[in-house]
Amino acid sequence: MRYRKRLCMSPIASNRHWRPLLAIITAVIWAFAGGPDADSAAPPVKPTEYQVKAAYLYNFGKFIHWPDAGKNESFAICVLGRDPFGSVLDETLANEHIDGQKVTARRLTRAQEAASSCRIVFIGSSESGRLNEILPTLGKGNVLTVADMPQFTMRGGMIQFILQGDRVRFEVNLAAAQRAGLSLSSELLKVATSVRTTPGKESE
Repeated sequence: MRYRKRLCMSPIASNRHWRPLLAIITAVIWAFAGGPDADSAAPPVKPTEYQVKAAYLYNFGKFIHWPDAGKNESFAICVLGRDPFGSVLDETLANEHIDGQKVTARRLTRAQEAASSCRIVFIGSSESGRLNEILPTLGKGNVLTVADMPQFTMRGGMIQFILQGDRVRFEVNLAAAQRAGLSLSSELLKVATSVRTTPGKESE
């Protein structure tokens, strides 16, 4: 079952400003189980960690402004390095649009490929040893960098997925995003567990 479609139907997601993103956190579990119309006797189906992360990647694109928005024909969400999503990312992005652009999933082996063609790049943990080379390259192309490797935002990445109990949340390095020319909505920042505004400084 593709829970992202259910998310759009959630009453929590009716407000066009902050509720669509907040609904990922509060409604994804029941949505994956079939929503309020599902058979109450049926056991809930819990989404996998990477199904939730794929939904986050898609929704991040709605709450960020790129200085060259509209330049490309498609809105590419890319994975650099070893791909932990498998088909989940493709299924989540199928038939979706952001700002009138068709959303596509791409897999990359080199950061240089992403700098000119990707809006969002999820950096696989396999690339942890090359992060000091990858982040400056992506920073030249107004690319949102996302990962779930430890200390990603401390090392200059923009959004890091973290687990709080059985929930997927995220923290933000706002300073890194701003250096890349990206404007993050205040509503997105409200949902983050922490926001790093300057090197070494975080706000809750």
